Amino acid sequence: MRKVPCIITALLLLFAINNLKGQTPKLTLDFNKSNVDVSPKLYGLMTEEINHSYDGGLYAELIRNRIFKDNPNSPDGWSLVLDRGGKGSIDLIGADPLNVPWEQSRNSINDALTTCLKLTVSGGDGRTGLANEGFWGIPVKPNTIYKASFYVKTDTIGAPLVVSIESNDGTITYASSQVVLSKKGWTKYAVQLTTNGDVKPTSSAHFVISTSTVGSYWFNLVSLFPPTYHNRPNGNRTDLMQLMADMKPTFLRFPGGNFLEGDYFGSRFPWKTTLGPLEQRPGHPGCWGYRASDGLGLLEFLEWCEDLKIEPLLAVYAGYSLRGDHVEPGPLLEPYVADALDEIEYVTGPITSKWGAKRAQDGHPAPFKLTDIEIGNEDWFDKSLSYDGRFNQFRTAINQKYPQLRCISTIADFDRGKVVSSKPEMVDEHYYRTAWEMEEDAGHYDRYNRLTSPKVFVGEWATREGAPTTNMNAALGDAAWMTGMERNADIVQRSCYAPLFVNINPKTDHSPRAWQWDSDLIGYNAINSFGSPSYYAQKMFNNYLGNKIVSVIGEYIPTQMRNPNKKEIAAGTLPKAIPALFYVATRDTKRNKIFLKVVNTSGTLQPVTIILNGPIRVTGNGTLVVLKGNGPDDTNSIDNPKNIVPVTTNISGIKKEFIRSFAPYSVNVIELNTY
Repeated sequence: MRKVPCIITALLLLFAINNLKGQTPKLTLDFNKSNVDVSPKLYGLMTEEINHSYDGGLYAELIRNRIFKDNPNSPDGWSLVLDRGGKGSIDLIGADPLNVPWEQSRNSINDALTTCLKLTVSGGDGRTGLANEGFWGIPVKPNTIYKASFYVKTDTIGAPLVVSIESNDGTITYASSQVVLSKKGWTKYAVQLTTNGDVKPTSSAHFVISTSTVGSYWFNLVSLFPPTYHNRPNGNRTDLMQLMADMKPTFLRFPGGNFLEGDYFGSRFPWKTTLGPLEQRPGHPGCWGYRASDGLGLLEFLEWCEDLKIEPLLAVYAGYSLRGDHVEPGPLLEPYVADALDEIEYVTGPITSKWGAKRAQDGHPAPFKLTDIEIGNEDWFDKSLSYDGRFNQFRTAINQKYPQLRCISTIADFDRGKVVSSKPEMVDEHYYRTAWEMEEDAGHYDRYNRLTSPKVFVGEWATREGAPTTNMNAALGDAAWMTGMERNADIVQRSCYAPLFVNINPKTDHSPRAWQWDSDLIGYNAINSFGSPSYYAQKMFNNYLGNKIVSVIGEYIPTQMRNPNKKEIAAGTLPKAIPALFYVATRDTKRNKIFLKVVNTSGTLQPVTIILNGPIRVTGNGTLVVLKGNGPDDTNSIDNPKNIVPVTTNISGIKKEFIRSFAPYSVNVIELNTY
């Protein structure tokens, strides 16, 4: 029982020390030590199909369950429309080769469209049809052209079908068009739907195909696209692409995470069946409770990189799946190695190669640039400990055919006996933590041995506080962690936050909750999107980055301590005190800029003396960018997307030594001009 008073006494003593009127904290930027290069690919992007990141997210397709395979027992997302006395029914027709549209059955390499939806119109004076609810609504915006298409088979030649976007209660038609069925067999029809300029934006709408003509109609591959980024066919949402573009990333890691490996062999990312026309893409089971349409396939990932002017970082399946399935190294693994070589050839090969020719056939003759290949994903979960052999079998084959490519290991602790045959050139490390844990370990890479350690790719990391997107405290933890990565950007050569996206729609009586993972970077519903506080912290770090690391010496840095938990109280141990300020500086020698980043995780205003030491001359004026909240729980939301955003101001009085005060709970960038 005496341990608790001891802890309280120690806490009071620490509180008193930190509140003494001591010297102002100092940050000395030593330009005599600014010759270490910053990795030019330090900050990038990572995604996987989670939280409806692709279907119902970035991938712009608006129709949910467009080939009717999401549920073998029910046409999820679809419903029957009966208006003004219309009579009829809809029925899910299961897998049957006779359901395949004739174009596909003659030309395809797979059986993608084997399930269809049958609409039976049996009479009445009104219309009968089928409606799709979209991904938590169909977004309606003014002056917008939507492109709709579908396959239909019928015996009722000459029947008119009305294609429309309507309010959920059916009282408003936002846009409509008509097609007249001209053939009995499977035929594809396409129309444009254009909204008027006076339409009020809403997602309380659905997509409808209807008729008043008695007969039977079979439908497949029903699609609706809004305008896409760069107007790409089968492209991406413009707002989400713009949010990423504004971050100025340098690469995209894909297909990412569990989406690569799948729960089992049969549900891994099937890159070959994600190629070509949508009619040839069957989709596949995902790891997070819903199917992936694979409309966003391998080529679309590559075009995503092209649109953002960034480099792809390809991950290849390495013989291990999430639920424990694995292939032992040796002959059984060879087909998977060959498949990876085919995939690399599709990305980088000339059009004279087999898979380079396939890429050209798919509409992209030019090869894509590729420098790094990740072998698998999170293989430290593989209890068979087979990764050492699997990794080296892949690496040997890849290096033999593509010696310019660097192979990334997904197991970081190579020196602890898990990757032992030969040290990898780069390892992928993942961190999901609280803000305190991120801040406590912000010096993680300061301790790395530059002579013996491989280069590091922090392929997934995040401060997990706030839901469904992060709060300000998470942004502070993220920023503190980024100061450590950036300060060691000679060894930490790449990094990417995860998860990137989240559909924020909650559970309703008709639909499950849209997200499976809390604390995500960018949130959206069907019609709007927003960046979290962590998004803006990321954007600040990405946008204000030099090419040389500047040594920073901190003195008199105040510390902070969290409250002990019950276990610590019972054990009589105190939490570790950590800094309240985190910092890093880089220099852009090409643009004559210095970027000093300071993170104040405390709840008090903090003045800091900044000293510029060495052969450097600065102008008297600079720029200050501040991201701050009124409290650590403050956040952004779909209704208040700009509650916490960076504010940029001009500052003066810059000289070789000056004082700057940093707001409580803030991420700061000071941009200085040199001459």
